[in-house]
Amino acid sequence: MLDKIRKVFAVALACHRRSARDLNVYLAFALGFVATFLLTDKVVRFSERHGTSLQITEPFIWTFGDARSILLISLCLLLLFADVPKFDGATPFSLMRAGRRCYVAGQTVYVASMTALFVLFIFVSSALLSGKVSFAADMWSDTAAILGYSDVGSELTVPAFVKVLERSFPYGAALHVFLLLLGYSLVLSSVIFLFNLSQKRLGMAAGAAFSAVGAVLNPMLILEKLNISPLRLRVAKVIFGWVSPLNHATYYMHDFGYDDLPTLVTSYLIFAAAAAVIFALAVVRIGRYDFNFTGNDR
Repeated sequence: MLDKIRKVFAVALACHRRSARDLNVYLAFALGFVATFLLTDKVVRFSERHGTSLQITEPFIWTFGDARSILLISLCLLLLFADVPKFDGATPFSLMRAGRRCYVAGQTVYVASMTALFVLFIFVSSALLSGKVSFAADMWSDTAAILGYSDVGSELTVPAFVKVLERSFPYGAALHVFLLLLGYSLVLSSVIFLFNLSQKRLGMAAGAAFSAVGAVLNPMLILEKLNISPLRLRVAKVIFGWVSPLNHATYYMHDFGYDDLPTLVTSYLIFAAAAAVIFALAVVRIGRYDFNFTGNDR
């Protein structure tokens, strides 16, 4: 067992070494930073304009607590994992030494760890971009109060909801937003990985389709397109909150004690189970995978 674990992590480490020379990886992280800057800049500029401060995690909470921002930043994963599972001239040797199961398990560890690294990079980037107007104490800022208790947040499309302010603290909320974004990203990455095993580049289409499903199952989209009553909108919000993976990744789309929406723990379990099942299917799929190598290509 220990030997198999060692082989799994050896494969994952080899994938990370190859990624260090992969231009797509640097491009995905660069695009992630640019997207984070564009998404958090409106909060930072609002704070500067009104002479108020920000809690250092608030730009991350307000930005990536919104479904549209999550959808945008997760699309960088399509570029980051476009070529997984990674094959090169050393793949035949790795397959003989590690075996197919350990090899795909190592690729899985690589995908999961790279996803976590990307989400952590987004979190750190948002904190650094707001550093000049932020403080570290675990308390909501005056900026959060203005955004949450007025219509300004809606005008800026910043989801500073009162229920978030009243029932959580910044670091706890930031941790939940981080874990939800990580869970959604892991499921998206596993979908790309599984479908790339079926046919190279098919994972890109599957990942885009997965993101599109979350974008379509948006109650606010229905509100804009259809003239429905507030009661029916509330019912649609609850239904879509349960069935849409993107809504599961959205912090304020959860039960804070008086909603019928899924709890945070429920969403964590759903993301963990979905990613585990999809990665398990990839392990099964690798048993029937047809490796044909010509030179340095499969």
